[in-house]
Amino acid sequence: MSVDTPDISPAPLRPTPLHSLHVDLGARMVPFAGYDMPVQYQFGVLKEHLHTRAAAGLFDISHMGQIVLRPRSGMIADAARALERLVPVDILSLPEGRQRYAFFTDASGGIIDDIMVANRGDHLLLVVNAARKADDEAQLRAEMSDVCEIERIDHALIALQGPKAERALARLAPNCAAMRFMDVREMPIMGASCVVARSGYTGEDGFEISIPADIAREIAEGLLENPDVLPIGLGARDSLRLEAGLPLYGSDIDTMTTPVEAGLAWAIQKQRRAGGVRAGGFPGSAIIIEQIEKGTKRRRVGLRPEGRAPVRAGASLFATDEGGAPIGAVTSGGFGPSIDAPIAMGYLPSELAMPGTSVFAEVRGKRLPVSVATLPFVELRYKRS
Repeated sequence: MSVDTPDISPAPLRPTPLHSLHVDLGARMVPFAGYDMPVQYQFGVLKEHLHTRAAAGLFDISHMGQIVLRPRSGMIADAARALERLVPVDILSLPEGRQRYAFFTDASGGIIDDIMVANRGDHLLLVVNAARKADDEAQLRAEMSDVCEIERIDHALIALQGPKAERALARLAPNCAAMRFMDVREMPIMGASCVVARSGYTGEDGFEISIPADIAREIAEGLLENPDVLPIGLGARDSLRLEAGLPLYGSDIDTMTTPVEAGLAWAIQKQRRAGGVRAGGFPGSAIIIEQIEKGTKRRRVGLRPEGRAPVRAGASLFATDEGGAPIGAVTSGGFGPSIDAPIAMGYLPSELAMPGTSVFAEVRGKRLPVSVATLPFVELRYKRS
């Protein structure tokens, strides 16, 4: 008698609504967070990176999750208060048409996920990381279903980034020119109703655009008709965010790091801190508030290796060039094309986190000198006014 055995083959990779466009453009596709994603196109990572800094790059970020929180009472303040039970950020005073960076925390103060929260007037729109979106949705349903209807949106999501992003998008959506950093607006693009946020994760001015899946390729191709716009893959997206000093969930931040250790306390408004009108009340609040007041034992820092050799994630950091136990680790590292030098981020004891401090990174059995550097490595060029 035969015995059925469980199917242990890996789950098939999911395509984004722009998958066929990536293939037609000759992208090299790789698995990422369960999706088949473009890591680079024929131009190569270096050219894609520098083109985004000089002109405009188009990124497919449809693998990320988009979740709507619609208050059952019809009052957006009820949804905001409910979400504040899960995040240490002031959502209640977030104006309509604006968005804010936030993070879910756990009982030990660790970061479960970092997210964007937009006030859309009659609902909150959350954008969450791809690897966490199922867990985030489950948590929201478990903790907020009494207050909100929770809906996952299966729209495409693209990012148009770079100094010429506004001009490129304005050809299809002229109203985007009036937006400033962190504004969110609904506007028509090629006949489709899209939600446009003036934000991104490259350090450049730009937009993130939620698009109905059935017209996503048409809009992407419309943007790519502009010679200032090139398609950009995951490789350059990573080097761009590293130069901008922006942490990547799962690498630089996770449940083992608190927002204060990660240098993200700026995102916790005074209303949620000690003495604030809605202080605490979120998971890990006692730990996080105490760290804001008293400091932490370690901190996320920028790192500049000497020479030309990149120092990659996972490299141990030491106080001396020989002997002793590791004092920290590199969490992201690579080459910064915009500054033509290797760069990295990692964690060090707070007493060694001052810019200019010298430490050593172990690379292939050798310890290379590394200096603590101020983040970001490049100027941030958001449109704030």
